[in-house]
Amino acid sequence: MGDSGSKRHRNGGHKRPRLEDVAARVGVSTASVSLVLRGVPGPSERTRQRVLKAAAELGYQVDRTASTLASRRSRLLGVMVDIRSPFHAELVEHLHTAAEEVGYDLVLSTLTRTRDEQTAVDTLLAFRSEALILLGPTSPADMLTALDNKTPVIAVGRRIADAALDVVRTADDDGVGQIVDHLVGLGHREIVHVDGGKGVIATDRRRGYRTAMRRHGLGEHIRILTGDQTEAAGEHAARHLLHDPQPPTAVVAFNDQSAIGVLTALNRAGVTVPDRISVVGYDDDTLSRLSCFNLTTVSQSAREQARHAVTAAVERLDQDRTEPREVVLTPRLVLRGTTAEPA
Repeated sequence: MGDSGSKRHRNGGHKRPRLEDVAARVGVSTASVSLVLRGVPGPSERTRQRVLKAAAELGYQVDRTASTLASRRSRLLGVMVDIRSPFHAELVEHLHTAAEEVGYDLVLSTLTRTRDEQTAVDTLLAFRSEALILLGPTSPADMLTALDNKTPVIAVGRRIADAALDVVRTADDDGVGQIVDHLVGLGHREIVHVDGGKGVIATDRRRGYRTAMRRHGLGEHIRILTGDQTEAAGEHAARHLLHDPQPPTAVVAFNDQSAIGVLTALNRAGVTVPDRISVVGYDDDTLSRLSCFNLTTVSQSAREQARHAVTAAVERLDQDRTEPREVVLTPRLVLRGTTAEPA
């Protein structure tokens, strides 16, 4: 008796419930239990409810490793995400929802200041991801195409010219054009763009700013300040503008993070927004909606991008689609409290 007690102690008390235990509790076959727990049609609704109730009572959890080995499929979509981006975090939330609806799960691999894109992708492949959803990838198009030849790749948020892989994005140049149209409509002429540095996304938004300014006959007023995707870059740009003898009346930042940096520096200097200067971001991330910022920005439709990305992955994996597809969504200007007519 003492020996069996020591065994229970070493094993953590009780054995882990098995599929057979659930089947025995309900009085059905293990095959029926497996169908119910995998969400596959077949068992009656009454049987399904009894199986789910028994599984919950027993504390049964699906052994993903065993089911993966049995099916030779992981049903995992690998997602590369920049851990510094609030917008990417929101995309991941919507990707989870969209993936679960079609019977897939996600495995995440992060980009950081010390962890590059290749490392993130290698990790996703090591976890047997069946398709890769890359958020804002910066790798050259030929490298992404080569990767897609091995594993389906869906690039989210970035234009990839002539690349033979799936792309889901919004029209960034159009989004910035909407911002400039709005500001010019309010009466602004001295409109500065704080850009996002290198990369295709920054290039498209910069081009959208230039094109819109010229369309309004403001080509001579075009002014671009070097920046990047961070709050620090926005703060640096704003401090530069504060020393300008003729500061602009409006700032168009590359993204919401940069715009929040601009707002922070202006607030610290006692410059009121939008009374003395209007500020606009891009992304409509969760921070932009906070009442302390109330930032006018452009929505990229995170939910729609996520849904299209998962749909593209499933079409490649389960429906034998081989032709690459590009989905371009129309961005939407979101008016809040950081823009007004110039003083």
